[in-house]
Amino acid sequence: MTARLLKGALILGLMSLLAACASAGGGGASRGGLPVVTDPAPIVSGTMRPYQVRGRWYRPAEDPTYDEVGMASWYGDQFNGRPTSTGEIFDMHALTAAHKTLPLPGLVEVTNLANGRSVVLRVNDRGPFVDDRIIDLSRGAAEELDLLARGVGRVRVRYLGRAPRQGGGMRLQTASAAAPTAVTAMAPDPAPVFSGTAYWVQAGAYANRRTAQRIAGRLGDSATVDEVQTGQGRLYRVLVGPWNDANAAERARQAVLARGVDDALLISAR
Repeated sequence: MTARLLKGALILGLMSLLAACASAGGGGASRGGLPVVTDPAPIVSGTMRPYQVRGRWYRPAEDPTYDEVGMASWYGDQFNGRPTSTGEIFDMHALTAAHKTLPLPGLVEVTNLANGRSVVLRVNDRGPFVDDRIIDLSRGAAEELDLLARGVGRVRVRYLGRAPRQGGGMRLQTASAAAPTAVTAMAPDPAPVFSGTAYWVQAGAYANRRTAQRIAGRLGDSATVDEVQTGQGRLYRVLVGPWNDANAAERARQAVLARGVDDALLISAR
């Protein structure tokens, strides 16, 4: 389990590490910023059986490699004080979450891809049963990730393993800027020599220059804003690249999609 937890560890300062340990609740130490569970709670009986909601079957399973990007929502007052699927009482201010198939109770790391904020959450309930959402956050978790006002947001969810008998939720990172994750596939080849077609990733086209510049800023130094005139007026395209290899460009497009730009396209001319 230690190797699995260490693969996604964030490097924090000493003071941040001590604060995180203090907030993690009982039953775990912290290593590299992520909790190391020394007294894992048993999986709650019955929660790993296949079940059906609204005509759709869900099959819970232990999945050490679970790492998904998708939409998150949150729930609060209407469920506060009610039992969760584990039998624990839902506290909307605690750092918890609901997931359709991961073991209960478990731990996940959730990162808001719009701002880089990350938290570790105790998964103690089932849901959300909406096709385009992969996790339901408590109100407290949504506040930490700055998703409360929007209601939904694009996140990355990584399974960390079994939860401790108590607690497990902890704040990891509270940056207000774009996610700092380095995406090496987005860097153009050094001193490229183009013998044929040049490939670019178009990370959106916007009527507002500032919007385009903000998106480009999120994507790093390899992103530029290109102004074009159309029959409907000016558009500002955010371009990443170039590459002289279509496969490399496609990998970069996937990286842009993972950063929350849903309409990224591969184009063959600037």
